[in-house]
Amino acid sequence: MLIAGPTASGKSALALKIAELHGGVIVNADAIQVYENWRILTARPSREDELRADHQLYGHIPYDGEYSVGHWLRDVALMLSGSKRPIIVGGTGLYFTALTEGLADIPSTPPSVRQLANKRVAIEGHLGLLAELDPYTKARIDQKNPMRVQRAWEVLNATGRTLADWQNNTPTPLLPLGNCFPILFDVEKDWLNQRINHRFNHMLSRGALEEARANFKIWSPHYLSSKAIGAPELIAHLRGILTLEETREKATIATRQFAKRQRTWFRSKMREWHRYNPSDQSITD
Repeated sequence: MLIAGPTASGKSALALKIAELHGGVIVNADAIQVYENWRILTARPSREDELRADHQLYGHIPYDGEYSVGHWLRDVALMLSGSKRPIIVGGTGLYFTALTEGLADIPSTPPSVRQLANKRVAIEGHLGLLAELDPYTKARIDQKNPMRVQRAWEVLNATGRTLADWQNNTPTPLLPLGNCFPILFDVEKDWLNQRINHRFNHMLSRGALEEARANFKIWSPHYLSSKAIGAPELIAHLRGILTLEETREKATIATRQFAKRQRTWFRSKMREWHRYNPSDQSITD
C-alpha cells in the first residue's frame, strides 16, 4: 500500500491505523524524515508510535549524510522482499514516482561539482543554475524547489547529459502502480492551511526549540538534513536574528508554501491514484 499526501494532512496517522488493524510495516517516503537529528521538526513518528507498529527508514541517516532517491529505492527494495506487508507513507512525490515509474541510473555527483553548486546557490540563489538547464529538464522538475534545480544542474555538469536525457532511459519500476493500492490525500487548501497554522505551535510545545539547540553547533545550510522546514528559522532565532514570533510566522509561511508545491506535484503526477478526503473519510478513484 502507498499513502502520499502534503505535510500536516494526517497521512502518518492513517498508516499507523492500518498497520494496527491489519498488520504490516510502515516504511518512510519522506526525504527529510530519514535524518536522525530532526524528529520533532520533521514530524517523524513518536517513540510511542514506533512501539505500536514496526517503522522502517526513519532517522537512520546521520545529520551530515547524503541520501538520494536512489539510496531510498535500494532500501525500499529490501522492505518489498520482506515477510511483512509494506505500508509506504510520505510526502516526497519524487520517491513515489521513482518507485512506481522507475528511476534512471544516474552516477553520483562528484564532491567538486556539489561544492561548486553549493557555492553558487549561496551567492546567487538557485535561479542562476535554473537558467543553465535545458527546456526539457525545466518542464519536468519543480523549478521553485532549489534542491531539484541543483540536482538537475549537478547531473548536467557531472555527466554531460541532461536530466531529461537520463530520464528518457529509465528502467522497469520496482513497484508498478498496478501492483499496489495507492492512496493520495487530496485535501482542500483552506482545510490544510488551518492545520498548518497550528502545526508549528504544536512542535514548539513538544520541544522543537530544544531540538534546534541540540543541532546548533552542527548546523550547516549545506546539509540535506538542514532542509527541514522551520530549521533555518529556529537557528536564526537562536542566533538572535529573529524573535520567536517572527520565527513562528516565517516557519508557518514556509510550511504553507511547501504544501502548495506538494499538492501541485501530486495533482499533476498522481492522477491515477485513489483520492482520499480526510474531511469526509472517503476514497474515490
